Amino acid sequence: MGSIEENIRIIQSSIPENVKLVAVSKTKPNEDILKAYQTGQRIFGENKVQDLAAKAEVLPKDIDWHYIGHLQTNKVKYIAPFVGLIHAVDSFKLLKELNKQAAKNNRTINCLLQFHIASEETKFGLSMPQAQELLSNHKTTNLNNTKIIGVMGMASYTNNQKQVQEEFAHLKMIFDELKSTYFKNENSFKEISMGMSGDYQLAIEQGSTMIRVGSSIFGARS
Repeated sequence: MGSIEENIRIIQSSIPENVKLVAVSKTKPNEDILKAYQTGQRIFGENKVQDLAAKAEVLPKDIDWHYIGHLQTNKVKYIAPFVGLIHAVDSFKLLKELNKQAAKNNRTINCLLQFHIASEETKFGLSMPQAQELLSNHKTTNLNNTKIIGVMGMASYTNNQKQVQEEFAHLKMIFDELKSTYFKNENSFKEISMGMSGDYQLAIEQGSTMIRVGSSIFGARS
């Protein structure tokens, strides 16, 4: 395992230009984030509201903070003033709260819809019918302070590459369907957040535009 700086450079040089690297800095100290920052990395992902708010307060202001975990509605207000992208919108209730807090802060918050694509019974993520209902509500309710710019999904935790590939392909299919049905004329609807340290190359092959990489940059979880 090389240094943080070296790891970032290796990953950056191995991914296409159109793919964004989200450095997953959850549980990592500010010193590690700064090392990555010094290589030019600007997008960082956190999954705990408290940690994210604390880090955003003291770290460079041009960091684009992404919230990548399950977000509870009662915690939205703590990150609404600055968060760059919410990766895991899995309910209309959460979308409404994001919109309310974004409006209070006089800004628009970008969001991705999280889909359940894994075989594991993970708790979070929309099914297609749930997403359709959410998007119908979104159209009829004026949520002008949130912008849905794509989709997110997590593949099963398995060594079966074929299964992972199929799950990523499924998310790409969902993206294409939503794009043609709900977002035909919206150029901003273009992101597919899928792929982590162990499977991001597979994800990119299936159309990922955004990979969330932690351990391959910062080492194993502390």
